[in-house]
Amino acid sequence: MFIYSLPILFSYIQFGTSQEYVVTIVFILILLTIVTPFDSYYKEIEWGKISELTMYKYLFDSWTGQVKLWLVFWPFFIILNLSLYITDNLAKAGRFTVSSWDEVHLILLTPVIFWTIAVWRSSLNTGSRYWAVVARLMTITVFFEYALKLVIRIDYPRVFFQCEEAVLDYAACF
Repeated sequence: MFIYSLPILFSYIQFGTSQEYVVTIVFILILLTIVTPFDSYYKEIEWGKISELTMYKYLFDSWTGQVKLWLVFWPFFIILNLSLYITDNLAKAGRFTVSSWDEVHLILLTPVIFWTIAVWRSSLNTGSRYWAVVARLMTITVFFEYALKLVIRIDYPRVFFQCEEAVLDYAACF
């Protein structure tokens, strides 16, 4: 997700040192550890029989926090990262304009919000507080990635979308 945009951005600007990034991540982890409930709240739940599983039931139970954490976290995480990776690669290859790149990220924002709420509600359905903290951290990093993509979109569209080469369609980079 976030990793694919970093080399492009860091080659042109410097937001901070690596020590500042480590301190920020540690601070967020400490904050999440404090906010996440203690181990006495966690429970292993039985979730559905294979014959009863439907997409509607899965989405509804995910929204209400009645699904195991890994069943909520991993499918959305994989699909979201794959979508963002494909979108960024198509944009770097010149197959997406800036506006279509924006549209894809706007379309993906609704599932990101759903995924974040579902992970936070289902984070008690795991055997360890550690996994709840890590899952919550990953949902927060998606919003950092969206902020980074907004910086790229506003300040560096010519660099990311290689607009210097697109003489005929130069207006598509703004």
